Amino acid sequence: MTEPRLIVGLGNPGPDYEETRHNAGFWFCARLAEKRQAPLRHEARFHGLVGQIPGPKLWLLLPQTFMNRSGQAVGALMRFHRITPAEMLVVHDELDIPPGQLRLKFGGGLGGHNGLKDITAHLGTQDYWRLRIGIGHPGDRNEVVNYVLKPPRREEQTEIDTAIGRAIDLMPLIEKGEWSAATQRANTKPQPPTPSP
Repeated sequence: MTEPRLIVGLGNPGPDYEETRHNAGFWFCARLAEKRQAPLRHEARFHGLVGQIPGPKLWLLLPQTFMNRSGQAVGALMRFHRITPAEMLVVHDELDIPPGQLRLKFGGGLGGHNGLKDITAHLGTQDYWRLRIGIGHPGDRNEVVNYVLKPPRREEQTEIDTAIGRAIDLMPLIEKGEWSAATQRANTKPQPPTPSP
């Protein structure tokens, strides 16, 4: 299986957006960078914050172009380092999954996500890996923009943080290209803890 060479976390730059649901991909990459001691630095040529996990070269990218222009940053880094779409994992927020759950998959639809739409437009293909972090849905399509650009409620934030922790625990499998094992673990709904007798 193909080992990843690039992990992209999607979000919007700046303090106004830092704690909003749409930045779940940023949250994942920031935690992974911290855990793996891969400092993120701004690189103008790649329009984003870039880090590198030691060992086999695995790049981290947090585009600083705003969500609907994410493909500009992704395309620039991929061209420079000659990375193919199949070697990329994009981590992003997902409305259609409850907080606390994950989905890992290759290719498929874009689910109306503006970051994925722009990346796909720049690459000319949908054939790349996605790790979706559930943020839940407001229940009304007209409320979606307002919802993703607001911080989660406290209990939702706890569930999202736990899911991000589970996603980071999958990284050893993902880095070895063991996608099917990682997918099975990511997509299995976590069981609530059994109460003590």
